[in-house]
Amino acid sequence: MIRLVFTIVAGVVLGLVVHLVSVLALPRIATQDAYSRLTPMTKVNAVTQLPLADPNNSPMPFMDPAFALAICRYDLSGGPIKLTVPVSQAYTSVSFYTRNEIAYYAINDRSAGRKVIELDLMTEAQHSELPEDEEVTAADRLIIDSPTTTGLILMKALAPEPGLMQQAQASLQAATCAPQTEPPAKAEAPRGRR
Repeated sequence: MIRLVFTIVAGVVLGLVVHLVSVLALPRIATQDAYSRLTPMTKVNAVTQLPLADPNNSPMPFMDPAFALAICRYDLSGGPIKLTVPVSQAYTSVSFYTRNEIAYYAINDRSAGRKVIELDLMTEAQHSELPEDEEVTAADRLIIDSPTTTGLILMKALAPEPGLMQQAQASLQAATCAPQTEPPAKAEAPRGRR
């Protein structure tokens, strides 16, 4: 009897371990993850608008038909990028994902509090190389540290009514995601009195 109970408990524990390992390992070994699916239809460090959600032909599963979507597949190995997303009339959000689909930052139009969501995306090493500028505060310049050099930025604009979908798409068409062409502003040394 004890042997039977021990065998059952061992089987249940082994089953739980196998299940847990497979659930945690599957996202890392899957070949058709979001990054792989979007690679043929997107350019690196550029905004690409996704087609509207269609149950028969959708690039990503579970797309909401009330949202216009755009993707920026980024690569920070050449330097930081600057992201600019105009805010739509209803609701706009920007989400950041690593290459392995781990979300690490999100912002929406309400938390940005502006008509345009502007931010700099860079690795922690690139951020540490920036000169400290006392005149530029965190409110003036939003810097996001990416845990990896490659990943995805998902931009969403809500169309509360089907007739407003073109406006939502137009706001995302004006979004930019490009490498920074100008170096970050350096603080001027304070001038002494003469």
